[in-house]
Amino acid sequence: MKILLTGRNGQVGWELERSLAPVGEVIALDRAGLDLSDEASIRRATRAVAPDVIVNAAAYTAVDRAESEVAAATAVNGTAPGILAEEARACGALLVHYSTDYVFDGEKGSPYREDDATNPVNAYGRSKLQGEQAVRAAGCRHLILRTCWVYATRGNNFVRTILRLARERGELSVVADQVGSPTAAHEIAAATAALLARGAPVDGIYHLSAAGQASWYEVALAILAFTGLEQTKVRRITTAEYPTAARRPRYSVLANERIRRAAGISLADWRAPLEVVCRALA
Repeated sequence: MKILLTGRNGQVGWELERSLAPVGEVIALDRAGLDLSDEASIRRATRAVAPDVIVNAAAYTAVDRAESEVAAATAVNGTAPGILAEEARACGALLVHYSTDYVFDGEKGSPYREDDATNPVNAYGRSKLQGEQAVRAAGCRHLILRTCWVYATRGNNFVRTILRLARERGELSVVADQVGSPTAAHEIAAATAALLARGAPVDGIYHLSAAGQASWYEVALAILAFTGLEQTKVRRITTAEYPTAARRPRYSVLANERIRRAAGISLADWRAPLEVVCRALA
């Protein structure tokens, strides 16, 4: 099996390059090798590789900056997945594409299922939803995996930010009224590899996020406990007290029953993978 992986230097892409190695021949490309903002680059790279599977781990992930860079976010997250899907259809490849909990508005109040109505409340979420729609419209074999609150030992993410701030300050203020499921990049990568090894279900959207749920405040407390920084004072605040350029969903927990039934895949409760990452960063 020949696997073309995009975004090799990203949080999920870095883990995927390692997790996919036992599954097939991995051709992992960074932006220099395949630039999702450049249609010609996408088509040239995919045709040169002629893969059996395309795993698209590259994305525009700067949620707040997307509000002022809508065109850039849309090009990478909305248009490029459709081009990849067209190339996948042309060569008969399966496309694995990652999406986000931010395609929902957060008003449901209970875990979102794959067939719940989407209604993104920010530019990033809208761009990711456009990507989903483009993949489905292209008619290739596809697997869209929506995940939630991704973090890793590398890149820009909540875990690394909390650790940096805790080491710089004696007190932190963390939002306590947004709830989700922190999901480790290495868990996403391992699950993707297992799906491909077992014969992935195709032509569908599946939620793939950690079990359980927590607020950003609760996650921050866990990070500090896992890294021996629990002496740091953490103050609960509301979303209104921490204004950002992009609006966030209030509740974006994903229901994962569909992928468990279809492929026997389920991720661990959010605390255990978080501890692994925190101890690596401590």
